[in-house]
Amino acid sequence: MSLTVGFDLDMTLLDTRPGIQATYDALSAATGVRIDSALAVTRIGPPLAQEIAQWFPAEAVAEMADLYRTLYREHALPGTLVLPGAVESLAAVRAHGGRVAVITGKYESNARLQLDHVGLATDILVGDTWAESKGDALRLHDATVYVGDHLGDIVGARAAAAVAVGVTTGPYGAAALYEAGADVVLPDLTTFPAWLAAHLG
Repeated sequence: MSLTVGFDLDMTLLDTRPGIQATYDALSAATGVRIDSALAVTRIGPPLAQEIAQWFPAEAVAEMADLYRTLYREHALPGTLVLPGAVESLAAVRAHGGRVAVITGKYESNARLQLDHVGLATDILVGDTWAESKGDALRLHDATVYVGDHLGDIVGARAAAAVAVGVTTGPYGAAALYEAGADVVLPDLTTFPAWLAAHLG
């Protein structure tokens, strides 16, 4: 079986906090509803609707999520930062003859725009996934390793029986990631190429 390695997007490959904060600020300005964007970016990972529901009534969540996704295309891309080791990690997968799969909770077309903006090429992109549904996408594409920063990423990897690699570039430290079921936790992606080489033997 060929090697496929999955990666989460936000706070695993990319620091998207500046752009997400700018988008929440734009949503607040457009609607007149106060949104603590600095708080919102500390909770990146779960589905967008969960965060929108913190600021809008239930009957408005779907509409506001759509508006957020539209505003995202204008406001989020310029602030995107490639996290250390991301480029090298994708290259390492390909050097071993593997495919790179980005499995993310982000709206898929916006994820594509963001990856294109920073010049990161993927072989597979699946958006709108979270926790167990990330596992569904990983199984669909025969991914045997999944790398992420959130507890939901570890849940997804475990659901797919993939090796769960946590990175502490997001909201959780090593202890929490291990407690969630991570097989290995790295400080960031700079050490991933060496880990992958050892893992593949």
